[in-house]
Amino acid sequence: MGCSGRRTLSFLLMLVLMYLHTASSQEARPPGPRKPFFERLWRLEEQFQRFQEVTLTHLQGIASNYNVSYNIDARFRSLAQENQAMALALNQSQAAVQGDLGHLETWVRKTQQRGRKVDAKLLALDLALSEGTQQHAQERKEQKAQGDAVSGLALDVRALQDTLANLTQLMHSQGARLAALEGQLQAARPDTTAPSPTPAPTPPQWLIPNPLQLQGDRQVLPALPGHRKPPQDIPGRLPVTWGPAGVASQEAPREAIADLGDPQRAWPPQRPGEICNVGPVLVFPNASTENVVFLRPGFQVGLRALSVCSWVRTASGRLGTLLSYATEENDNKLVLHGRDSLVPGSVHFVIGDPAFRELPLQPLLDGRWHHLCVIWTSTQGRHWLYVDRRLVATSSRFREGYEIPPGGSLVLGQEQDTVGGGFDSAEAFVGSVAGLAIWGRALAPGEVSSLATRKAVPTGALLTLANAESAGGFVQRVTGTCLELHP
Repeated sequence: MGCSGRRTLSFLLMLVLMYLHTASSQEARPPGPRKPFFERLWRLEEQFQRFQEVTLTHLQGIASNYNVSYNIDARFRSLAQENQAMALALNQSQAAVQGDLGHLETWVRKTQQRGRKVDAKLLALDLALSEGTQQHAQERKEQKAQGDAVSGLALDVRALQDTLANLTQLMHSQGARLAALEGQLQAARPDTTAPSPTPAPTPPQWLIPNPLQLQGDRQVLPALPGHRKPPQDIPGRLPVTWGPAGVASQEAPREAIADLGDPQRAWPPQRPGEICNVGPVLVFPNASTENVVFLRPGFQVGLRALSVCSWVRTASGRLGTLLSYATEENDNKLVLHGRDSLVPGSVHFVIGDPAFRELPLQPLLDGRWHHLCVIWTSTQGRHWLYVDRRLVATSSRFREGYEIPPGGSLVLGQEQDTVGGGFDSAEAFVGSVAGLAIWGRALAPGEVSSLATRKAVPTGALLTLANAESAGGFVQRVTGTCLELHP
């Protein structure tokens, strides 16, 4: 409060003191009649009292206002301090936000740069992927073309080998007939000096099929018109040793000449004891469901190609089931299935039931030993059937791209309806089996011929009769030298 307020307060205090002194002096005087002067003074005194009360009230209000003003001052100072603190905090927050915004702008710029780099990389990767896809498609086309070429080459090779084999046999036959005619001519003219017998013409070296040469030759020789492919019996007295092919080819004409009693017979006869050293023979004497032989351990890996070859002789006029491979998924994963209700000599070649091909095996019903080879590959689904080295049947699109799974049960002589069981006597094989072997690849025609003539056994067989385990029954395992000596 200013100086004027202090003066006013001092003056009022003096008036109060004077009033109090006057009041005390009047109270000391004796009461008496009031005179006009005193009445006026009394009225003044009343007025002064009222004024005193008003002044006191005013002073109290001033004091109260002074206290309020002081409190407001203090409040204003506190608010000013708080305002300064808030302004300082706001400045600090603004500086922090500006720093964060700067960092965010820097991060956004870096992210945009990285995004542009990633876009460039993705574009380059897309281009590379497109080029790789085109290249892969081109490679697949080339591989398919190569596969078609290889398949065509294999067919050409087989056809060429069959034609060459026919030519060789035809030369042997003509040589034998020529020798027979010379013998008859000598017998008709006994007085004439017998000319030296003309040996059967030996086929030139270029006529002997060579698998390595045939694989590089794409020429297909057509079948000779007017000459039917004669049924080939098992070759006569082939050498027992695993010698070169030339040994057997040189010995065959002598056998044909030695047995030439009838000039009309164009093919060398089959003699007992001519197929030797083929290993043990399994004899299935009857159609009992107990006549079961297991090949263990079965297939250990999945097979995309397969060759099954064996010497077979039937004794019942029907073939029955030669081989059955079953898994938990399918009991007919691989079956050479025969049944008494089928056409005699007909066998269903099953791969992954229900797909099958019918194999014409009527030549096996004559009760003699025959060499059988069934070959399949998932490439284009090709399959071939060879009987005594001759290609009897072939087809394509049979289980193309399929894989025979491992881990199943492989059985000889019975057809499995469950894994290792479910046999039926109507599907049983009755006869003899020898030299059975299974390969996980497709044998070449030269290998089939070498196997049938006992010149060489292809390497890499997965299973043979050495893996055979009998489950009981009447199956006999017979060992000997030659097949014709077996029962």
